[in-house]
Amino acid sequence: MIIYESTKEQFVGDIVNELLIDRLYNSYQEKIGRTSKAEIRSWENSLQKMSNVMQDGEIPNDASVAIEFNIPNTSKRIDFLIAGNDGNQDHVVIVELKQWETVEKIATRDGIVKTFVGKANREMTHPSYQAWSYSALIEDFNENVQKQEIQLKPCAYLHNYRKVENDPLTDVHYEEHLEKAPVFTKGEIEKLRSFIKKFIKIGDRNQLLYQIENGKIRPSKSLQDALNSMLKGNEEFIMIDEQKVFFEEAFHQAMDSVKTGTKQVMIVQGGPGTGKSVLAINLMVKLIDQGLVAMYVTKNAAPRNIYSAKLKGDFRKTHIDNLFKGSGSFTEVEKNEFDVLIVDEAHRLNEKSGMFRNKGENQVKELIKGSKFTIFFIDENQKVTLSDIGSVDLIEHYAKQYKANIISCELTSQFRCDGSDGYIAWLDDVLQIRNTANMHELGMDYDVRLFGDPNEMLSEIEKLNRRNNKSRVMAGYCWEWPKQNRQDVNHLDIAIPEHDFGISWNIENTWAIENSSVREAGCIHTAQGLEFDYVGVIIGNDMRYENGQIITDYTKRAKTDQSLKGIKKIAKENPEEAHALADPIIRNTYRTLMTRGQKGCFVYCTDSALQEYLNERLEKVTFYRKKRQETLYLVDGREGYRRG
Repeated sequence: MIIYESTKEQFVGDIVNELLIDRLYNSYQEKIGRTSKAEIRSWENSLQKMSNVMQDGEIPNDASVAIEFNIPNTSKRIDFLIAGNDGNQDHVVIVELKQWETVEKIATRDGIVKTFVGKANREMTHPSYQAWSYSALIEDFNENVQKQEIQLKPCAYLHNYRKVENDPLTDVHYEEHLEKAPVFTKGEIEKLRSFIKKFIKIGDRNQLLYQIENGKIRPSKSLQDALNSMLKGNEEFIMIDEQKVFFEEAFHQAMDSVKTGTKQVMIVQGGPGTGKSVLAINLMVKLIDQGLVAMYVTKNAAPRNIYSAKLKGDFRKTHIDNLFKGSGSFTEVEKNEFDVLIVDEAHRLNEKSGMFRNKGENQVKELIKGSKFTIFFIDENQKVTLSDIGSVDLIEHYAKQYKANIISCELTSQFRCDGSDGYIAWLDDVLQIRNTANMHELGMDYDVRLFGDPNEMLSEIEKLNRRNNKSRVMAGYCWEWPKQNRQDVNHLDIAIPEHDFGISWNIENTWAIENSSVREAGCIHTAQGLEFDYVGVIIGNDMRYENGQIITDYTKRAKTDQSLKGIKKIAKENPEEAHALADPIIRNTYRTLMTRGQKGCFVYCTDSALQEYLNERLEKVTFYRKKRQETLYLVDGREGYRRG
């Protein structure tokens, strides 16, 4: 998605004639549906500076210019692009614009500087690293860039920053990044012009920006598919912005903790799709490469089963088992027995361990006790059972008990759900998990579809699954999971008679990657911690819509579901307390299931009122739709659009 596109001549004219802000605002309203003129005016200074740069007679008037290009599968945007040809080769120059005035070098971090932004001094990625990483992401995702051999040339322009002798911004420490993407500062307008003119000597003859905006997006990488290569030391995922800042901080804090013997606990909060698991694996690999004893820990068995299956054959089982541990493996741990424990899905930690919950004292306490440096990745809105006790407060409590230094940070960049922050906000608001303001103005670029017939939804998932075996059906745990007939896919555990629909719960632990498993449904216990391209979610009778409210009903959960074990006993003594405990569990369950898809989420509700409510809420959203992808379709007799 591009917010503004024109020729160089028109761009300069829009600046000179003071038309650009209005045109940007109108484009935002049309494509995103959410912004303010005040927000756009914050760019005015930077865009005026770029207009000055572009007012060079040797930069062709018919070179293409774009402002605010959304990088596919992320929530990030590139500030400014210029497209043309050097006489032999098509090029697109990428310019990362910064209004920074000061920079402080951080010698212990790769690609990280400190600057004053957001009313405070903060660690940020070096502008050269940021420009390069954005460029690299486009190259990874966009098939037209690869097939048409469009060369991307990133750079950064800090138009308010005046360099001094031995300047930290261009220090030799950042040499590798500066070579990939040079940085230009105040007073270097001629140098920036020369950089642009080196690649843009004639105009855009091949509609390069159109090709990039409308190019086929390559399939996103999933952690389960990239894991093997990552463990061999290959960089499969490019870290950007706060991800890179966090990674460097975590790596060096872990190294310092082990070196000095200072016990530390790091708490990393992040919602669905913010890359927590990818960062956890990358961190483990790099720490092991430095000779540390580091392990990846998770309560969820589903991802551990998938990881083991994916790594089988290339790594010994003992090696795999030593890398990936269940959270109940540390009940008898010695103090500081391990260098680093990296705890993913920390919200899923339990108090007791073992099959009968009779071992150990508290998993949070044991993990902190057993490691010199313990890092917890957590999203408290993904607690899905009554036994999930992981919380920021509890982690801080035991960290203080062991006199550990506490480091807190947050991840916000969205890499799942097509990078759509709008979808996550919409979902949280619709499920009444958190109130997000101005929902009627929200825009999102994500494939959300509602189906009135689960057979049609399954059929669409099957069709999409033929592409790469990355689409699955999931359901709320409202149907029994019997022990008998567990190996019979024709035993239809989930039955919806009014639609003559039936499907089996998943049979194998490796359901997420087995080619034959598309006609099996996963539940929260077999899907959490994994990701797919498309998911079809069946919302059962434990959630309905009444009198303008989402109503949850724990009595509709299957008896075989252990998520709410003990809730009936609580209900006998205090029904209100039982509802208060069960309600967020049910909402979080569907939130988690509905954020497993990188490209899209399809939904069928057993409650017709809930289906109608979701339809109404979906109609209020402004979707950005690429014209090449618009396909009219009908669901429940309603017209809509889907991405083809």
